Amino acid sequence: MEKLKGVLAVFIGAGSFGILSTFVKQAYSQNFTLSEVIGMQVLFGMVILWIIYLGMQLFNKKRLDSYPKRSKMWTIVISGFSTGLVSILYYKCVSLVPASLAIVLLMQYIWIGALIEYIVFRVVPSKKQSIGIVVILICTLLATGLVDKGIESFDLMGVGYGILAATGYAVFLIVNGRVGNDYPPIQKSALMVTGSCILIFALFRPFNLFSGELGNGLWHFGLILSIFGTVLPPLLFAYGIPKIGVSLSSILSAAELPVAVGMSYFVLLEPVTSLQWIGVVLILIIVVWMNIRNKEDDYRYH
Repeated sequence: MEKLKGVLAVFIGAGSFGILSTFVKQAYSQNFTLSEVIGMQVLFGMVILWIIYLGMQLFNKKRLDSYPKRSKMWTIVISGFSTGLVSILYYKCVSLVPASLAIVLLMQYIWIGALIEYIVFRVVPSKKQSIGIVVILICTLLATGLVDKGIESFDLMGVGYGILAATGYAVFLIVNGRVGNDYPPIQKSALMVTGSCILIFALFRPFNLFSGELGNGLWHFGLILSIFGTVLPPLLFAYGIPKIGVSLSSILSAAELPVAVGMSYFVLLEPVTSLQWIGVVLILIIVVWMNIRNKEDDYRYH
């Protein structure tokens, strides 16, 4: 039963990420800007996470105090800049390309993360990982629609933002795995989102959020994006991953891909061709294969 709860938690957490692009598209269709959308998301997310943390301090302080907290708090806040950067780049990508394409571009973090680890930490990819990366790159040609639609149908600027978002996400995963693990997950998440909020407000200065845009419906999108993009995933992952392990969690985390493509097709009514669906399914199959452990192969997924 505990493993089932862990599976559901990680699956829902991954699916939460998958719905973000759809709501961002809807916010853009109502003439809200990138700065308004992302500013409201991080602001609401930061407030909600700190409220949850303070509530836990009141009712479960003993458990929170069991963490050694040796890391400097400011290092966790700064590491949160990577979260804000990913949001900026990904939401900019969503404004320029279909949501179904944006999520496929974001999934390129799989091979980008492996490349960064090789360059920075000299972690040599295993044979299985290398094969998986090559196949994912090939499947991406199908999933993006490049094969049947041609390169002229793409907004190259949007593709560039998507690849940069994938790079930022890879950096975020690497940093998140190495910084602040001696803090309670909820406090670590709150500190990182605080860093994200500082970066976004410094870059965009979206102070018009408080001048009337809330009453125009911006709060609706801000609340949805903060809950499903900032609050739920880290909490559900922190709960579920220890129960089912990293390998199975990595497989379930790929759920964001079909959720995002499905939402773009059924909700936004964006065209998704048969070849794109085949590419998405093949990417999922490869992600599963790359994370199946056996005695000969102990691949570590990021």
